[in-house]
This record gives sequence, C-alpha cells and structure tokens, in this order.
Amino acid sequence: MTQSKTDPRVLRTRKLIMDSFIELSGKKEFKDITVKDITTEAKINRATFYYHFDDIYDLLNKVLSEVLLINLNAIDFEKSELNEASIIDIFVAVTDFQKSLSSRCHRGYDETIARIIREQLEIIFYGMLRKQHSAEDDNSPRITAIILSWGVYGASVEWRRNSKELLPEEFVKSAIPFLLSGIKH
Repeated sequence: MTQSKTDPRVLRTRKLIMDSFIELSGKKEFKDITVKDITTEAKINRATFYYHFDDIYDLLNKVLSEVLLINLNAIDFEKSELNEASIIDIFVAVTDFQKSLSSRCHRGYDETIARIIREQLEIIFYGMLRKQHSAEDDNSPRITAIILSWGVYGASVEWRRNSKELLPEEFVKSAIPFLLSGIKH
C-alpha cells in the first residue's frame, strides 16, 4: 500500500526530518551535516529520507522556504493589499528571517538563501498585485513583483550590513511614499 504525500503520517515524518535538520544546523555548519546525521537524529532510515527529499540540498531549500513562509505568514498577505503596512510587514519578516539564519550561519549558501527569499517574495507580491489590478495584463504585475522582490531583498541585505541601529520598520518607511506613488511625487 503506497501512502500519499498528504497522508498525516507522511507529513509528520517530513516534519520530523526537517526539525532534525534544523536541530543539527544549530550545532554544525551545513557543509558538515550528512544524510546519516539527519537519519540518526530523526530515527529513520535512508530510504525514508529519500522518499521525502532528493538530497540534502533539496532539504535545505524546503526548510528555508517553509521557515520563510512561516515568517511571512503568507496566508495573511494573500488577503491583503500592497500598501505601506504590508510592505513594512514583509520587510520586517525578511529581516527577521535573515537574523534567525545568522545564528546558524549557512556560509557559502548565501545565493541559495537569496534565491529562496526572492522567489517567495515574488509569489506574494504577484498575488497582491493581481488581486489589486485584475483587469490588467499578466506581464506588468509579474515584472513589478520581480522588481519588488529583488528590491526588498536588496534593502534587507543593506539594512543587515549598515543600518542595524535603525529598526527595520524605520529603515524601509522612508522609501514607501516613492514606492506607492512613483518617483514623480
């Protein structure tokens, strides 16, 4: 009997693997974590690991994506509009996510982390823009979502490097009038 990937037992096992990985990443650098470490921590066999994930990089992608989605609370953003409050909330969620990663410091995986953040932001921004501008063609909201995702990610990196004395909310707030009403104010 094969189990579906939505079967509660399958979901529990998947979460167990991800939690074990998160636990290990608090103790070791990512490059030093092996599938054997994860299977030992989770008390599962290798076949079970590979049923859920292609490899350790697939696991890293899925863990980071899920942790980011939890930070972003994507369900709320799907219902909200793109406005000052949502931009601030998204920026704060991204900076919180990046702060939480720095304690585990996945050195050498900055590009993976950056890609995951941008992809998730693009999905959220695209959904918000489509909801607000449903009559327009699909290309404009998609391109706008790409630009916003890169911009928010880049601003979060800049905040992390040089502006930690400001709260993330304060850092991003001054740019919002330009974002919402355009450069020609």
